[in-house]
Amino acid sequence: MSISHLPRILIIEDEALIILMLEDFLTEAGFRTAGVATTLESALSLIETSDFDAALLDANLAGVSSAPAALALSSREIPFLVVSGYATSQHNAAFAGGVHISKPFEPKALVEAIWSILPDFKTVSA
Repeated sequence: MSISHLPRILIIEDEALIILMLEDFLTEAGFRTAGVATTLESALSLIETSDFDAALLDANLAGVSSAPAALALSSREIPFLVVSGYATSQHNAAFAGGVHISKPFEPKALVEAIWSILPDFKTVSA
């Protein structure tokens, strides 16, 4: 699979170390990072203006719910993972459109979850 056909993933996360970890996991698993948003405002802007195949969405961005970003992703029919330390039952209904994965997570579980929301792409990693 050529680099131009690798799935592009938008990261919406406010913690720098987690962003670096996610970027490493994505690269190693055969994905491209399409961009990084650390605030709700930047997330909403990137969702509207960027070209990407899926998103990783932290439910809480520096104390602000990212529910509006989840709604924006859903309205554009872009698949997303809700990556959160909160239980699914604690999430706003806006997050119902995403697949949930709990922090902390194993890299393999994250990669499998991403591939599960990208049925139009062929898995390139084991």
